[in-house]
Amino acid sequence: MAATTPYGAWRSPIGAALAASHDGHPEYAGAVGDEVWWTVPRPGEGGRRALVRRRVDGTEESVLPAPWNVRSRVVEYGGLPWAGAARERGGPLIVFVDFSDQRLYAFEPDAPGSPALRPLTPLSPVGGGLRWAEPQLHTARGEVWCVLEEFTGEAPTDVRRRVAAVPLDGSAATDRSAVRELSDGRHRFVANPRLSPDGTRAAWIAWDHPRMPWDGTELRLADVTAEGAFARERTVLGGPSESVAQAEWAHDGSLLAASDRNGWWNLYRVGPDEVTPLCAREEEFAGPLWKFGRRWFAPLPTGLVAVVHGRGATSLGILDPETGDLCDAPGPWTEWEPSLATEDTRVVGVAASPRSAYEVVELDTATGHARVIGAGHRDPVDPAYYPEPQIRTFTGPEGREIHAHVYPPYSPDHAAPGGELPPYVIWAHAGPTSRAPLVLDLEIAYFTSRGIGVAEVNYGGSTGYGRAYRDRLRGQWGVVDVEDCAAVASALADEGTADRDRLAIRGGSAGGWTAAASLTSTDLYACGTIIYPVLDLEGWARGGTHDFESRYLDGLVGPLAEHAERYRSRSPLRQADRITAPFLLLQGLDDVICPPEQCERFLAAVAGRGVPHAYLAFEGEGHGFRRADTMIRALEAEFSLYAQTFGITAPDMPALALVR
Repeated sequence: MAATTPYGAWRSPIGAALAASHDGHPEYAGAVGDEVWWTVPRPGEGGRRALVRRRVDGTEESVLPAPWNVRSRVVEYGGLPWAGAARERGGPLIVFVDFSDQRLYAFEPDAPGSPALRPLTPLSPVGGGLRWAEPQLHTARGEVWCVLEEFTGEAPTDVRRRVAAVPLDGSAATDRSAVRELSDGRHRFVANPRLSPDGTRAAWIAWDHPRMPWDGTELRLADVTAEGAFARERTVLGGPSESVAQAEWAHDGSLLAASDRNGWWNLYRVGPDEVTPLCAREEEFAGPLWKFGRRWFAPLPTGLVAVVHGRGATSLGILDPETGDLCDAPGPWTEWEPSLATEDTRVVGVAASPRSAYEVVELDTATGHARVIGAGHRDPVDPAYYPEPQIRTFTGPEGREIHAHVYPPYSPDHAAPGGELPPYVIWAHAGPTSRAPLVLDLEIAYFTSRGIGVAEVNYGGSTGYGRAYRDRLRGQWGVVDVEDCAAVASALADEGTADRDRLAIRGGSAGGWTAAASLTSTDLYACGTIIYPVLDLEGWARGGTHDFESRYLDGLVGPLAEHAERYRSRSPLRQADRITAPFLLLQGLDDVICPPEQCERFLAAVAGRGVPHAYLAFEGEGHGFRRADTMIRALEAEFSLYAQTFGITAPDMPALALVR
């Protein structure tokens, strides 16, 4: 029988340590012959990412011991960090990027004796050094093609990027000149290098500041000479207002690409004289290119194409490009990562649902059977404690639609006293050009199982709902996102779902900006959690962040030279005198995207004003917490803030000292 207990004071088996141990998920699944490989997070091992191998017999093993950390730092968010090729003798050949030095290594896991590892690229003493992403093995050429990011000075914007070829013989490990630069360098950003099946053409994606890749990119094409050089480079798709997110060569040599030229990321065949739509739908078949090497679609040898598609949530489908017919794979999964790989009739991906964490899934297109083959979900507690999401659409200012996932508090062990309304936390996702996926998240369950509701808001500017929805945030960051979160919070209170006096807001990165801007521009929230945020637009625009996002604000806010007052009036740092609600500020001290200096200036502006707050800064953490001890401390501190602010006496409430 459920005990009558106030909201927020419920006991729960989902502790912060459990939530931290399940933070992160498999990424970058790929086929190496009949084997499947992927990377996984290890929060308990300093936050490193391990490389996992699934052998033909179904056994899984982590192939590189600590401290090896398979993770790229290209554009700081990284990207595909490994590639593999099956060989008739000697087992597979693997190349990967190690996080500590960003060098590319070759690895033969089945070599006699100890596994043979050797560096393929040199160290660089300049700036952030040499970085690599999206390796593509071309063993017949004796090379691995990559995106090369090279720092030329100490400033974050002193950087150049090229499509480059690295010899597999290790000659470039001590000789930078052995790296062959392939693309001509006329674009600041390059991604997605792909060699045609016959080896005569290469395709890649390129763009320049001030555009972000979801604003406008170009699909570049070049002939590949007998010597392996690029010739006759040209643009065949895309432009300043058309985003090409991915391109792949089909097995018949045709070029396929995902473009939003019709307002949605759809698939096209790119021919010499025309661009042909393959499945015109008001759905997304791609997404924002935050990490290099994302694959929303993957051609099969049969001519069919595996696709991740959907509106909001995503499905795995098999597309017949000749007829436009699309058939979805069976299974419970509601979210598929852009991490597709194919081998013969098999499609491998990473998927999750509101009742299961991300796992590695294989679809056999010959039989239509889908199954979990790696990182299988195991319920760490009784799933009765998991929240049940409600997919909601709210009405915001000017009648605009706002998409959200609402997670009411629930526990099989507790019920609230009659007449009591629950507290709710509004979650603003990062990006902001991103969205909240519809998946099991034990951080959400940590709160809902204790009696605190959560609402994830896919505010205007989020992806998954077409370009028009995405473009709502152009020039309006700090306005539309704040208004949409407030509209959802107010609607929940108006309908009697949430306690109007016990509303909070939280977010990280761009979501941290939205949380801070909400606290300085509205009086709706009783408190807020601000995680590695943007707080000073002017500082960010004047070189206070990394190169990739250094011109992001041109689209989100407007060019600084033309809109200086807009930058000042919206920045939480400039409006710190308006904050009256208690807040928790969480920051990694190694963050180069949102540096801690902004937090320190914000705290100085708030100091002495009597606003209860706490600041937790973590050594060794960057933009996104990866260590178990950090995540535990952060989650417990967040809960303590809500408990203290909402007047909750919780049985396991950790201590958090709020200063004024």
